[in-house]
Amino acid sequence: MCLQNNRNVEAAWTEDHALAWHLEQEFRQNSTAWALEKCLAWDQLENQLPDFLGEIIDCPCTLAQARADTGRFHTDYGCDIEKGSVCTYHPGCVHCVRAIQASPKYAAGQQCCYDSTGAQVLTADSIGGSTPDRAHDWGSPPYKKPPRIPGQSHWVYDVLSFYYCCLWSDNCHYYFKHRPSSDCRQYQSPSSAVVFGDPHFVTFDGVSYSFNGKGEYTLVVSEQKQLVIQGRTEPVNGDRKTINATKLTSVAMREASSDIVEVRLSHANNGLEVLQNQQTLSFAEQSWMDLHGVFVFSPTSTNVTVMFPSGAGVEVRLRGVTVTTTVLLPEEFKGSTLGLLGKMNSDATDDLVFSTGQSVQNHTDPVELFNFGASWAVLNTSALFTYDSEYLLNTFYYELRHDDSFVPVFSVPEDPDDPLTDQAAEICSGEGSQFCRYDVLVGRSPAMGNATRVSFQSHVSLVNDLKTVLSCGWIPPPSNGKKHGTTYLQGAKVQFSCDEGYTLRGSAERFCQKNGRWSGEDTSCVVSSNITGIVAGSVIGAVALIVIITTTVLHYRKQKRKTADSEEEGRM
Repeated sequence: MCLQNNRNVEAAWTEDHALAWHLEQEFRQNSTAWALEKCLAWDQLENQLPDFLGEIIDCPCTLAQARADTGRFHTDYGCDIEKGSVCTYHPGCVHCVRAIQASPKYAAGQQCCYDSTGAQVLTADSIGGSTPDRAHDWGSPPYKKPPRIPGQSHWVYDVLSFYYCCLWSDNCHYYFKHRPSSDCRQYQSPSSAVVFGDPHFVTFDGVSYSFNGKGEYTLVVSEQKQLVIQGRTEPVNGDRKTINATKLTSVAMREASSDIVEVRLSHANNGLEVLQNQQTLSFAEQSWMDLHGVFVFSPTSTNVTVMFPSGAGVEVRLRGVTVTTTVLLPEEFKGSTLGLLGKMNSDATDDLVFSTGQSVQNHTDPVELFNFGASWAVLNTSALFTYDSEYLLNTFYYELRHDDSFVPVFSVPEDPDDPLTDQAAEICSGEGSQFCRYDVLVGRSPAMGNATRVSFQSHVSLVNDLKTVLSCGWIPPPSNGKKHGTTYLQGAKVQFSCDEGYTLRGSAERFCQKNGRWSGEDTSCVVSSNITGIVAGSVIGAVALIVIITTTVLHYRKQKRKTADSEEEGRM
């Protein structure tokens, strides 16, 4: 597109495109031959370029994992189940995701696609399978030259070749030779922790508790990864007076030297406000922003996801009048986190540690838990928040980060005459009901209690979706046969059959076992025994016929020689 009447616009024309009507004469004369020639030229170029497949992240095993791992993967707009995309480049799939970060050395990308059953689709089975990219679609710093240029590099290295080899000629095998799907055998799910309600916490290792301090606190800190996530809590306001409970109102975060991103409640529009280095960002015209050292995605005013290069993801969701914050950390963070969301080390016994290093002795003692939470008050020198109003300056900036004078209600009151008791019983049930009851009966808000119930259940579902799934890996069909089944996760069954005239040897069925290996023996298709007999008989018959003919000829020549000798003797 040419931008008319605009001066000093940074733009460049490119000859790399796929508009058939604008191509050279050779395309019009024989489009398939022209496309094949382009495909073969690309194939030769790829043979000379470095192998990038070994450094890209593996795909999640399931669609549920792919959609839950929001710190490392983001929806591919061309194949989005939420928007009913037709998935033009991935027929047979219903949803694809792309790795958010480009690979470190070659700036390559990863694309993972899934069918309606939630299983990953591989190019070894289908033209619609997942395909890695030599150039990440969104580019990679410093962006100035291939393969790091956003959009353009991906188009040149990955998209045009798909047109040449797959769409305009039937030579997809060239494309998939260089763009084979990555399966999920090396994929590791992230761990998740959450803050919700007024406020309640579930740590990375599954310990749940409540902490109703008023102030600013460290949710997660990892010195090793240089990640800091802080949360601000403020009192819950009731209909008649201030209630002695608090709720999360703001989350601020930074990784290494990245921009500081803060997501906070906005009283102006009853939504979430996003700030970059203390300046408000507007998502009115776009939902995705690539900032310095951090990505931010905000499709609605109640939904913000922040993503860092380490793979850490922070989801902030507005539910009713409370903020729910979910933190997802990849395996590389294991053993390096502290704060209100605990140690991430698969050991629930050491999750709650004071900032001084002392462990909480009694997880059921609300006073000890309160003191534990207070110990993680943010220091004045390390606060990441924005103080752009007199209220914030007077309440937090000029005061202690933890308000010692604020004493919350520690336990749920049991008053049968309370008019909210019946509503609490109706709304709150099952696992996590104690959090819901607290928010209804202490927070004096059935709506808040319901939001807490939904947030807790959503976290349980997220943890479920992120559970480790075992894969046995792709298994090929036998030569001269077929494979039935393209799911390779634990418990999956794959069946084999042979073409007519061939007999199956090995296992007709193989199961993906819990040890990550396929059951049974390798399958092959061999020539059937009756065919073998026929062929052998034919060979023997042919040999016999040759012997008979040879014998007859030799006998004939011998007789002829005898006759000739007799005639010679008669003349003598």
